[in-house]
Amino acid sequence: MPVRLVMIMRTLPASCVRGTGVSPTLMVIAPAFVVSIVTTSNSVSHESKLHRIVICRTLNPRCTRALPSISPLGIDINHYDDKGRRGGGAHSQSQLQLALVPTRFRWSLISDERLLDTRICDLPIRIKGSFLEPHIKRLYSELNDRGIRFKPHVWLSAEWFTPDGVPGFAIPFYLAHPRLMKLERKQMLEVEGGTDVQCMRILRHEAGHAIDNAFRLHFKRRWHQVFGLFTQRYPDSYKPKPNSRRYVLNLDAWYAQAHPAEDFAETFAVWLQPRSNWRRRYRSWPALRKLEYIDEVLNEIAGTRPKNRVRRKVETLPEIKVTLREHYERKQRLYEFQWPAYLDADLRRIFSTDPPRKSRLTAVSFLRSIKREVEQLVGDGTGVHKYAIDHVYELMIERAGQLKLRFKGSREHAKRETMIMLTVQTMNVIHSGYHRISL
Repeated sequence: MPVRLVMIMRTLPASCVRGTGVSPTLMVIAPAFVVSIVTTSNSVSHESKLHRIVICRTLNPRCTRALPSISPLGIDINHYDDKGRRGGGAHSQSQLQLALVPTRFRWSLISDERLLDTRICDLPIRIKGSFLEPHIKRLYSELNDRGIRFKPHVWLSAEWFTPDGVPGFAIPFYLAHPRLMKLERKQMLEVEGGTDVQCMRILRHEAGHAIDNAFRLHFKRRWHQVFGLFTQRYPDSYKPKPNSRRYVLNLDAWYAQAHPAEDFAETFAVWLQPRSNWRRRYRSWPALRKLEYIDEVLNEIAGTRPKNRVRRKVETLPEIKVTLREHYERKQRLYEFQWPAYLDADLRRIFSTDPPRKSRLTAVSFLRSIKREVEQLVGDGTGVHKYAIDHVYELMIERAGQLKLRFKGSREHAKRETMIMLTVQTMNVIHSGYHRISL
């Protein structure tokens, strides 16, 4: 049955209106009707006092399904009199009251700009049913296979991290929805943990921190003898030695070299990975001693209950009141990488900055096409570990894409110049160190 002059009674605090696309004076919900917000003149002592939102034109009740696409609020149809009192008499009008009931968030109807103005705490996301759920179950299964009864608790937050003393860890919110992963890539050029392989590597790493906290392993003297002092100040940056065989290789940027705690977590991740064949892979490496220590200690605690079983969570999603825009502005400043100007000049010397033409190959495509060959040649000539060479080469590709460079001249000439540049920059990394640290 059609409803005429339907009224919506609900307070809309400024924080709720901002970023939802709702105008404080006029808003078009759908072609079928228009909504205007009229602020009452009554004094209010609490945000739950009512404002009036009048829907003009005939509205079929089924059309109210469109309302949640504007705001994540539920709808409850009630009757009010012309003074806003519930249960009016003969002069009552059909009205709608917006209640704070979660409804489906219309991801497909919100633009990136509007999404960026959404507070992180307002995102309707959870681990269950997301990309993360099967990976967390797989992590727990791997722990079971190793006889470890303890399972670290997890929660959504801004980034990957394990709080000091907490036997659980946080997972970045963007991995809980494909749209947020897409936004993360657009803002940060990559999605940390966005693939099956990378997600599992990071989960194993964070599980290492959580198990260390749960069983208080870093308080043991043997732990210090193998990995170093846990109390060592955590660095803002670190200078790894790419050729070093004292550390295992799991996450990018030789992360095990950042701090003794990261060394333990990285070693644990390699040990936990199924079919990693760590004894054979690290047979001639000093890092093998660390893996054997992990194997010994974890076999000792297998099947036991940890001393620390606190389920505390830090910086949970409801606590993060900043918008996605503010979050990414901070994150971009944190991850800024000062690419030396001379490297830009070298790339421009090899490739072209002329306006793009359809017939001309991009520098990124060319660099990827010769990647395996060039890395092999530089590795044979310098003796540097391929892991280090690959990291430098990926930085070159990323910067060539940012500069929008395109291929020019002969293929052999460009390949030779690329090989020279990669060799020089690889040696620079070894001598000056890597200053970017993942968080």
